[in-house]
Amino acid sequence: MGEYTPDSTLPPTLGSNNPGPHPASIAHPIHHPEWDQPSASGYRVSNHVIGEPVPRRDPFKVLIIGAGASGIDFLHHAATALSGLNVELRCVDKNSDVGGTWLENRYPGCACDVPSASYQFPWRPNPYWSRYYSGAREIWAYMKAVALDEGLTQYMEFGIEVKGATWVDDTARWVVKLAKEDGKEWEEECDVLVNATGVLNNWKWPDIPGLHSFRGDLFHTARYPENFDLKGKRVAVIGTGSSGVQTVASVYPDADKLYTWVRSPTWITAGFAQKFAGKNGANFDYTDQDKLTWEQDPEKYREYRKMIEHELNQRFKLVLRNSAESQQANEFSYREMTAKLAENPDIAAQIIPRNFNVACRRPTPGNGYLEALVGKKTTVFMEDVAGITPKGFTTQSGEEYACDVIICATGFDTSFRPRFPITGINGKALSELWSNMPESYLGLAAPSMPNYFMITGPFTPTAQGSILPLIASKSKNILQIIRKMYVQHIRRMVPKDSAIADFMEHCQTYLPRTCWADPCSSWFKQGRVDGPIAMWPGSRLAYLDVLRVPQWEDYDIEYESGNRFGFLGSGFYASEFEANGNITDYLDGGMMDAPPRELMEKLFKGN
Repeated sequence: MGEYTPDSTLPPTLGSNNPGPHPASIAHPIHHPEWDQPSASGYRVSNHVIGEPVPRRDPFKVLIIGAGASGIDFLHHAATALSGLNVELRCVDKNSDVGGTWLENRYPGCACDVPSASYQFPWRPNPYWSRYYSGAREIWAYMKAVALDEGLTQYMEFGIEVKGATWVDDTARWVVKLAKEDGKEWEEECDVLVNATGVLNNWKWPDIPGLHSFRGDLFHTARYPENFDLKGKRVAVIGTGSSGVQTVASVYPDADKLYTWVRSPTWITAGFAQKFAGKNGANFDYTDQDKLTWEQDPEKYREYRKMIEHELNQRFKLVLRNSAESQQANEFSYREMTAKLAENPDIAAQIIPRNFNVACRRPTPGNGYLEALVGKKTTVFMEDVAGITPKGFTTQSGEEYACDVIICATGFDTSFRPRFPITGINGKALSELWSNMPESYLGLAAPSMPNYFMITGPFTPTAQGSILPLIASKSKNILQIIRKMYVQHIRRMVPKDSAIADFMEHCQTYLPRTCWADPCSSWFKQGRVDGPIAMWPGSRLAYLDVLRVPQWEDYDIEYESGNRFGFLGSGFYASEFEANGNITDYLDGGMMDAPPRELMEKLFKGN
């Protein structure tokens, strides 16, 4: 309809209209002074069209912390989920490139314990993996290629560390303090803050006297120089977690002498989905024919991926105490470890657990590790290292051993507290709220932290296989929330205290039935034997199902106008005022064949 000109030959008013343009005949925005009358409570109807942002939030800014797997996945899904909205996406990372943990960790033997076919973005399958279990560099190359090919690096800026984030309720925005390596610091505001940093991201040196007095080469596995030559060297490896196990197995063939410590029991197993691995769970190379087949027949590759995922999705049963699956895993692992350590019963007695099940902590795959422990070049100590000297290390008995290289495979800060201060409503610090228990809402949001979301927060089921499908489900859930915030003019969203309390009650009542409650230390118990278990109370599939659609009733929602229907504004949709706007999109797609003509005619005629 074109511009409307009143007909001067007719009465100035017809019906209840006052002189002036008709709302459907003028360009957006629509306005007539008499419409500005407020309600008894002071609420005024805004003059925007549905889908238009609040002016002060134009553009609506989302700041993502971390450009690893979580950041890449979130940005990928944002392109579709936030389509048509004026949302500014910005992703910062402290590192020099994408990839997160797979960029940082390049220690000997660093690899994923989940099969390559599973450890990939569900939406970007890669038929070109070189091995069943891929190494760190190949995984990084895959993630970098995905980020480049999808144009996601346009949203990323590297070499920027987050120093702190503070919620300002007057503006309903986060003020985030950022810093570059050169010392420059500044602040940025955002409407939504997404923490896409990894679970194991903040590495730490071990607390060993004299550690930095060592004059040889001292490395942490999270900062290991790639391709460092260990041939002919005396190497000490401290730590028996996943990185320590992989390092010992990989270092042994090259080292002239290997020293390592076995202080506490741990189950050493094959990798995830070992059923489809090589003999005894060993890694193996894919053939060129494998890759060609999967490249040319994506459906066949999908079937292969589903076969492996099917195996992984049955693992939760072995987490339950007293289950047949748990007992079978214990018996199998005990036999395997006993056989491989037969040459040294003392090591077997020290390392094989007696009072906790295989699933108490995330299993530690260790092809070659047990063989290295009993190897002729290896000396194994059963007690803590006493101290580090300029030449090497000392034992509890006071003996000094010389070495050329010390590798600290001593893990990360496992408290779940962010490496930077986060301050929410009424000045509440997340580090204080999480001082005893890292309470969260579904591993997705935190108490008293509005418009703040976590991709791998506490209570995410990270110990049951590939985390990448879980990351995708988190991203899509958060993006549904962001879209609702934008379209419906939501000022802030924070999980209800009652929702968090109910979730925590359910978790703490459920989790004692699992092997995670056994007396072992693990990172999802904050590195303590008796620490609170911050793990999802159920299977991966249950978690994926819960996250399909946000449970809006679990959030406290505050609207810009104070009225939850304020987003309706003028009552018009944006496309109604676009030159070629599609105002019949409800007829697009999803059509079926017409009903049978003969049947309709028969019914119409009453026969």
